[in-house]
Amino acid sequence: MGLSEFIVLHAERIVDEWEQFAETLTPAADSLNRTQLRDHAHSILLAAAQDMNSRQSASEQAAKARGEGPEKTPSLDAAAASHGELRHTVGFDLVQMTSEFRHLRACVIRLWVDSLTSPDLDYFQDMIRFNEAIDEALAESTAAYAEQVNRSRDIFLAILGHDLRAPLQAVNMSTEMLLRKVPLDSQGLSLVGNIKNGARHMGAMVRDLLEFVRSRLGNSLPIDPKPMNLADAAQAAIDEACAGRPDCQAHLHVQNDTQGQWDRGRIDQMLQNLIGNALQHGLNSQAVTLTLKGTPDSVELSVHNYGTPIPQAALGTVFDPLVRSATEELGNTSTSLGLGLFIVKEVVDAHQGTIEVTSSEAAGTTFTVVLPRQS
Repeated sequence: MGLSEFIVLHAERIVDEWEQFAETLTPAADSLNRTQLRDHAHSILLAAAQDMNSRQSASEQAAKARGEGPEKTPSLDAAAASHGELRHTVGFDLVQMTSEFRHLRACVIRLWVDSLTSPDLDYFQDMIRFNEAIDEALAESTAAYAEQVNRSRDIFLAILGHDLRAPLQAVNMSTEMLLRKVPLDSQGLSLVGNIKNGARHMGAMVRDLLEFVRSRLGNSLPIDPKPMNLADAAQAAIDEACAGRPDCQAHLHVQNDTQGQWDRGRIDQMLQNLIGNALQHGLNSQAVTLTLKGTPDSVELSVHNYGTPIPQAALGTVFDPLVRSATEELGNTSTSLGLGLFIVKEVVDAHQGTIEVTSSEAAGTTFTVVLPRQS
């Protein structure tokens, strides 16, 4: 009897063994009933048998081994993906979920081999096709499980970022009340200033975290473009960035008209992150330079600093989320979550602009943003 036919005839027996094994995957299995333990096992088995009976050329088989084969049994992918999502929901870890497929594979082969009375060369092809089907199901389940893990993490981060705003607001209001109502000496004023700066840094980190989660959950960055002057926004961003830095050196150079239609709040985010990044990684002895150049259809912004250059191998990932610079990895303290440049890229993309970065020991590091005047 061929393996696909054996699977169809003995599906219930195989699923019974699946259920018995799933019962051992505690503690998640302790709270599951029989239907939940069996989950999509029956559908996965029948879909695997259907896949084995479909025609497959040698080239298609080779492509499938590389994960590039065409979808021949959507029901197998759907059942496996649903299984991965549900196993995550009920509390199985990834090792437990993948062990179910390992046990299913071993169970089917063992029961089938025990039923055979004489060997047949065709049976080797049956085993190959069955292993392909189970591998496809495992890949789909794992991908679906991982997606649920990522979504759960992002929702947690969204809740965390949202809930942190209230205590931060309380800190800010308390410092304002202290400054207005309580006479403070120079040391007290210095301490209150430190609290305000710390709260401001934390507020920026929370905003970056919320923007990151927004993008991860599939929501594009919303913008509300209105007439504004990019030079005015750049000067305000420099003033804010330098407010708590006595040694701050940041200079703005403006050429031609810098008016356009942009979202002022988002542009402020972009400028603060670019300037903050340049100040953090630049050499104290040399200034950060912002240059604005107006063209008929766009405005170009460049932010330049000298300092440890970004390695060439890292230039392609500087805008990826949660990526830190080489100096931060060496242990330097930072208030960054590794989201600043990611947020910059999101803001630029939302305005249909472009951003590029160049970096070398001799020329320094330059981030160049081009924003169309009309987003």
